[in-house]
Amino acid sequence: MTTETLEFQSEARQLLQLMIHSIYSNKDIFLRELVSNASDALDKVRLEAFRDKELDADTDDPHIEISTDAEQRTLTVRDNGIGMTRDEVVSLIGTIAKSGTAELLRELKESKDAELIGQFGVGFYASFMVADKVTLVSRRAGTGEGVRWESTGEGTYTVEPADDVSQGTAVTLHLKPVDTEDRLFDYTDPAKLREIVKRYSDFITWPIRMAGESEPETVNSMKALWARPKNEVTEAEYHEFYKHVSHDWADPLETIRLQAEGTFEYQALLFIPSQPPFDLFVRERKRGVQLYVKRVFIMDDCEALVPEYLRFVKGVVDAQDLSLNVSREILQQDRQIQLIRRRLVKKVLSSVKTMLADNADGYPKFWEAFGGVVKEGLLVDQENREAILEICSFGTTRDPDEQVTLRRYAERMKDGQQHIYYLTGESRTAIENSPHMEAFRDRGFEVLVLTDPIDEMWVDTVTEFDGRRFQSIAKGQVDLDPEESTEREQQREDFAPLLGWLTTALADDVKEVRLSSRLTTSPACVVGDTHDVSPTLEKMYRASGQELPRIKRILELNPNHPLVTGLRTAHAERDDKAGLAETAELLYGMALLAEGGDLADPGRFVKLVATRLERTL
Repeated sequence: MTTETLEFQSEARQLLQLMIHSIYSNKDIFLRELVSNASDALDKVRLEAFRDKELDADTDDPHIEISTDAEQRTLTVRDNGIGMTRDEVVSLIGTIAKSGTAELLRELKESKDAELIGQFGVGFYASFMVADKVTLVSRRAGTGEGVRWESTGEGTYTVEPADDVSQGTAVTLHLKPVDTEDRLFDYTDPAKLREIVKRYSDFITWPIRMAGESEPETVNSMKALWARPKNEVTEAEYHEFYKHVSHDWADPLETIRLQAEGTFEYQALLFIPSQPPFDLFVRERKRGVQLYVKRVFIMDDCEALVPEYLRFVKGVVDAQDLSLNVSREILQQDRQIQLIRRRLVKKVLSSVKTMLADNADGYPKFWEAFGGVVKEGLLVDQENREAILEICSFGTTRDPDEQVTLRRYAERMKDGQQHIYYLTGESRTAIENSPHMEAFRDRGFEVLVLTDPIDEMWVDTVTEFDGRRFQSIAKGQVDLDPEESTEREQQREDFAPLLGWLTTALADDVKEVRLSSRLTTSPACVVGDTHDVSPTLEKMYRASGQELPRIKRILELNPNHPLVTGLRTAHAERDDKAGLAETAELLYGMALLAEGGDLADPGRFVKLVATRLERTL
């Protein structure tokens, strides 16, 4: 096979140019990424050799070697791991095989922020921050032919066969000239490289050796961080380990250690990020934590250990009694894995609860970043529902700048208030201006303001918190003043003829017309039955392609509003109800618009309004 010259995909080419020509605060990160890739390759070859006894792979001395040539200004990171075939090199190195590349480019262009490099995990491409040219030579374990890849990062790369290639991968960086003005260290300086390895990769479980004039020197401790006593690990070491497993640049918000002993032993080192990953809501994203068995790497992204609603949690679980030859399918059914999962979930939730109580700065950051994801657990994790509710916080009508927990909400409920009141909607402004709020605002009742799309779903599943029932102020009957029942009974009797006629006149749009106790200034509002789907949730279902039967709602009238009392008088005195029918239609349309609903025929509504306005002139 001859040498092939191929082009990077367009977005990969743009990304490379941004990396090469932008100014980054810390270029040392390139070595951490290359060492991390080499470590992954060693993990994989050991696992492949265990699974496939016939695999012709050298696993006698797994290691990573760093060598330099000061005269030629080259730096090489070499491993004897799994290696790559020609097709794998083109797929993994020649393109960015990730969704969201366009979004990454947009954010990089807007911010020129080096933190995005780690956040988006572009790894290998960080080499072009310090190199004019990168050469990669690799041979996959069990194959006889090697491959050579080379690029200057200018838009193309070459691929050709390579002879006499050892198992694994060697990445050679042809370094840029030393930039003395920026006082950057020379990356051919062994002392500088040792310092980078110790700072970023000391916890790598494979030996990292510096090639020198004598015997290669191992420069990392190779001690699994999660296996070391807590008092022997510094916060900086935890942070670097987090960055290794998450490919994030920022420090984690919270570090969680867990150790179980007895009949079933395992250790876990988990992290809560300080910022959400870009693919938090991407369906095809990878999630889960790394799984080890007796320090042997088993798999990345072990979904069986972390539920979907905690998909932002990163870290490592090291079990002592699992079989090494285990698949993702087997893990889903493994009893021990299920026990670990249950313990991890409880530990994460309890850690967040501790953060809520003890970390006034940390918890708000956590909730802003991951609150919408955590609330998904209210739908799927009945076992931990109460624990999830304990760490949830919501906006309320009391203070637009405050988020309040349900526990705090319950503590400051007014005398006589029995339920936890809430209203869902598309925005805080729409909710605050809703006519449903009027009576609650007048009586000083605090109402939860729920604007997250997931709120529309969980409120129909979760019925209560700590013995107090959740009550939508836009559904069912609301009875805020039971002592006024005699007066309301008289009003219902007085308005009965009008209500009956309106129910018939508006039968195509509503299931019932009744008097309201939730209105003080508006003439009417539209409410749902207790178990009806909310209008916002109905829109969400339809937008996702799920057709629902039309849901008729209830029109409630304010018996003290002049428009309603006037309509009652007109209905009692006039035989011709044609004009009143138009008034009824306008009344319903106004109520629908007041809650942010959609009119079935906006043109007709505007025409009716115009006609009525014309009559007043």
